[in-house]
Amino acid sequence: MTIFNLGSINVDHFYRVPHLPVPGETLAATGYDFGLGGKGANQSVAATKMGSKVVHIGMVGPDASGRDMLAEFGVDVRYVGTDGSVTGNACVYVDGEGENLIVVLPGANHEQSLDLIEGALAEAVPGDHFMLQNEATLGADAARLAKARGCFVVYSAAPFKAGKVAEMLPLADLVVVNDIEAQQLADHLGCDISDLPVPNLIVTHGAKGATWRGAKTFEQPAFPVDPVDTTGAGDCFIGAVVAALDQGRPVPEALRFGVAAAALQVTRPGTAQAMPDRDEVEALLRGE
Repeated sequence: MTIFNLGSINVDHFYRVPHLPVPGETLAATGYDFGLGGKGANQSVAATKMGSKVVHIGMVGPDASGRDMLAEFGVDVRYVGTDGSVTGNACVYVDGEGENLIVVLPGANHEQSLDLIEGALAEAVPGDHFMLQNEATLGADAARLAKARGCFVVYSAAPFKAGKVAEMLPLADLVVVNDIEAQQLADHLGCDISDLPVPNLIVTHGAKGATWRGAKTFEQPAFPVDPVDTTGAGDCFIGAVVAALDQGRPVPEALRFGVAAAALQVTRPGTAQAMPDRDEVEALLRGE
């Protein structure tokens, strides 16, 4: 099967810092690197490295740099346009404990093309998966098209805005939020988290693991690791979960697979370039 992903593509600039900066502070970085980022691109890379076929839908600037970096990971970029004003980019500050502070310029991610979305999803068949996040525009239109093609729609509700997420719930088969976002959404709708109107819900708990709420509830604790950089961990997690589902794994296995992938990812600096591959995840699950 195929995973289609409408998502952001950024060029990330990483600064290692002794501590996260505070307002008014000038801080000397201790290291610098750059690479591919953006929630959408990260998820596409993660799912590709887990062995799934991924078609990314997105927009970059005329230099096509983000698209080219995405292609180097083996992602299908035929539906990534280069008509945007400027490729999205982010400045990521990471301290010695692996915590981060991120400033993002959306750029072309907010200039998506409905023609490209329609062209990509014309290739979708029932049983394919469609992923989206809140960093790219035209998400609702794309989700409707994906559902009409019989795709299983996976919505990562980040960056989180309760009103926008509530509008997307009828279009999603699986919604992914963290603990705080889940409670904020429930408060916005005036219900308990267990009663949120979506067929399936994943609630991530950071270093404590994740929970799947659907016809059944599954809890998956985290794997203990010493984090180096937590940037992109959530994207790695959901990309790996969707890849596992795409490959026919049952929900408990997919959830465990995603938590294991994220555990490996946070032990390395960077985002897309830090994503593990399927063999590494399988080795961790075997206890190697």
